[in-house]
Parts: sequence; C-alpha cells; structure tokens
Amino acid sequence: MNRRSFLQLAGMSALTLSSSARALAAASVTPGADAVLLVIDVQNCFLPGGTLAVDNGDQIIPVINSLGAKFQNVVFTQDWHTPEHASFASTHPGKSAFETIEMPYGTQVLWPDHCVQGTQDAQLSDALDIPHAQLIMRKGYHNEVDSYSGFMEADGTTKTGLTGYLQERGLSKVYVCGLATDFCVSWSAQDAASTGMVVSVIEDACRGIDLNGSVDAAWKAMSEAGVSRIQSADIA
Repeated sequence: MNRRSFLQLAGMSALTLSSSARALAAASVTPGADAVLLVIDVQNCFLPGGTLAVDNGDQIIPVINSLGAKFQNVVFTQDWHTPEHASFASTHPGKSAFETIEMPYGTQVLWPDHCVQGTQDAQLSDALDIPHAQLIMRKGYHNEVDSYSGFMEADGTTKTGLTGYLQERGLSKVYVCGLATDFCVSWSAQDAASTGMVVSVIEDACRGIDLNGSVDAAWKAMSEAGVSRIQSADIA
C-alpha cells in the first residue's frame, strides 16, 4: 500500500484485518548493540492538553521509559514545524482541520497548528526519563512539505539523515514506539523497513489518532511492509 492509498483509507470505514496481520511476535527479544529504540514524537503537542492531543497518549510514557532502560541505543524524533506550515488548516482559507487537500507530493491531511518551532507545545515531554538517549532528530521543518516519518519527508525524496546515522552506527534492528500509531509511527516504521532494517513496532507503547479507520489501515500497511507487531513484554 502506498502513502496516497493510506491517506485515502483514513477517510473510509475501518478495515478488517486478517488473523495473520494481527499476529503478535511470540519470542522474547534481548536488544543488543545493533538495536535501537526509536521514540516517535512524544511531545507536549500530542499529549493531553496539547494542540493535537492523542487520546491517552500520556499512558505510554511509563512504558517507553521502562523500555528505554533495556536499550543501549535510543533516538527521539521531534515534530518541528514552521509557523503557517503547509500542513496546517489555518494556512488554507476555508479549510478545516482533518480535511484533506492535494499537495504536489500527494494527499495531505490538514492539521490544527501544532509543534511550532520553539514553543512549549513542541517540546519533548518532561516525563520522558531516558537520559542516555543519543539523538533528537527533528522533522517537518521544511515549510512546504509535511514529514510524518523520521526518515523521509512526505514528498518521498527529502531525507532527514536518520538512515545514514543508524547505518553508520551499525544499528540495523529498529524498535519503534510513540505517537501516533497511524501516522508518524507507521510511516517511520515503513521507511525504516524499506532500507533493509529489521523493524518492529511495540504496540502497547503507541497510541493512535484513528481518523475513521486509520489505525487499522496503518497496521495493514506496516504488515505489508514487513514490519513486526510486538508488545513491550516481548522485550527482555
């Protein structure tokens, strides 16, 4: 499933997943030196009280902190938008949040103004407690293109540099968690898998927005991309 198809599905009825797509990995995993915990966009914006709050988004923070203690390598991503960003509904007269428009790079969901550079809304949550995290990768700072993925902006050509960073450090096993399942988590996981990395999404360490079935659509897309679906209990 390509990205355009996914965003179209976000406006349709929820998909029914096959039992195989819902299967959870059974084996325990002990992260080694080649593994990285990729924590997606755990920012005030996406937490209760934020400008684009994900329901119960704060509930995953203790899970992520616990996971962080099990990984030698941890990377955060941070949504970092310009004021009047092209993805904001307020930038397009007559448009409302959660409508879609066609951009040069494809279908774009319009969002409330969020994660504006330098604001408290854009800051990583103070409740995160992973002091040994090595990198904060900012994304979405190009004014005319959105960036859900921590690896590639929505135009499919503009890279963040995260792939090169992970490859140069020999980090080939990527465990993804954070916000939101159906957008930034899903796109990051798919892009990581497309580079040949072994990718797992830790389901109970994520929460979704779920625009009319977009969470189920995201899990289907991730499964088709070769991404595994696991639980935090699977991490030893």
